Amino acid sequence: MIDGYERYDNVTDATLSRYREAYGQDVTKDQIFTYAYGVLHSPAYREAFGADLKKMLPRLPMVSLRPDFIAFSEAGLALSNLHLGYESVEPWSLQITGEPESQPLFHGADRDLYRVEKMRFGRKGSTKDRSTVHYNSRITVTGIPDEAHEYTLGSRSAIEWILERYQLKTDKASGILNDPNTWSSDSGNSRHILDLLRRIVTVSVETVRIVRSLPEVEFLAVPATGADVEQLDVT
Repeated sequence: MIDGYERYDNVTDATLSRYREAYGQDVTKDQIFTYAYGVLHSPAYREAFGADLKKMLPRLPMVSLRPDFIAFSEAGLALSNLHLGYESVEPWSLQITGEPESQPLFHGADRDLYRVEKMRFGRKGSTKDRSTVHYNSRITVTGIPDEAHEYTLGSRSAIEWILERYQLKTDKASGILNDPNTWSSDSGNSRHILDLLRRIVTVSVETVRIVRSLPEVEFLAVPATGADVEQLDVT
C-alpha cells in the first residue's frame, strides 16, 4: 500500500504459477502483462486468430520457449512506454516550411502562426500524398516516412487520427465549438499541435520497428477460454 492506495494486479496467481512453470520462477506479473501487450501486436498472432478477434475478447496462447516469452515481454514493455508516454517522446525530424526562423512568443498576432483549422494530407495530382501534411495556410510538413502509416488505431493510422481530431469542429447537437487550439493558448506553447504531430510520427515509426522485431513464432494452439489479462487463461 502506498499513500493509502493498494495495488491490485490484473494477472491472477493461477496464471503467474502457470507461467513460472513454463518460463522460470523469476517471471513476474508485470512481465506477463507486457507479454500480453507484445503478443497482441504480433502480426502472426493477429493472422492466426483474426476471425476470433472480430467476435470475442483476446485469448492468448503461450509461446514454447523462454527466450521468446522474454522477447515478447520486453517488446510489450517498450510499446506500452511508447504509447503511454507519447507526449514526451522526441519529435520526428520533419521538413517544415512556412515556420518562422525563431519560435515566436505566444502573444498578439504571433499566436495565430500555429493555429489549426483543419490539417490535410498533400496531393500529387489526383493521389493523396501521405508524406506531406498541410498544417495550416502557412505551414507545410513534409518527409513523413511511409512506415509511419503502418501503425493503425482501428481502421486509421495514428497520424490520420490526429488530423481528424485536431480540427475546428462544431457539434451539431449542442452547437459547441471544439477548438483544439485552446490547450496551446492555455499552456503558452504555440507549437503544441505541430510538435504533437511530429511526436506521433515518432511513436508510429518506433512502433513499427518494435513490431517487426518480434519473434517469428507459429501460434498453433487454440487459446483456452479467457478474456482480458485479469482473467487470462492460456494453453
